Amino acid sequence: MTLKIHIEDGAPPYEQVRAQISEQARSGALPVGYRLPTVRGLAESLGLAANTVAKAYRVLEADGVIETRGRNGTFIAAAGSAAVREAAAAAQAYAERVRRLGLGEDEALKAVRDALRAAYGD
Repeated sequence: MTLKIHIEDGAPPYEQVRAQISEQARSGALPVGYRLPTVRGLAESLGLAANTVAKAYRVLEADGVIETRGRNGTFIAAAGSAAVREAAAAAQAYAERVRRLGLGEDEALKAVRDALRAAYGD
């Protein structure tokens, strides 16, 4: 597993950890069942606070990307279909992009609705 934190990036470090693990799991670079480093171990290797990595792991677990098996560790979970995972990744990328563009939630959702209507012919 390779993660890189870019301090100059506008995204918070926990979000960078979350996004990179999520993408690597989605792409198959981190296969189902891959054991992730401990929170402390990953925090030390990235030069981050343990709470930062713990926050990323909590979000990843809530999203179904990883699962914690008690003292056995944290693993890449068998998630939903590839299409659902890809849609979630695209939605995350879109949300980050519209945030950088300075659009509000209403404007961003309108753009999505318009695109979906066009794609589905409604």
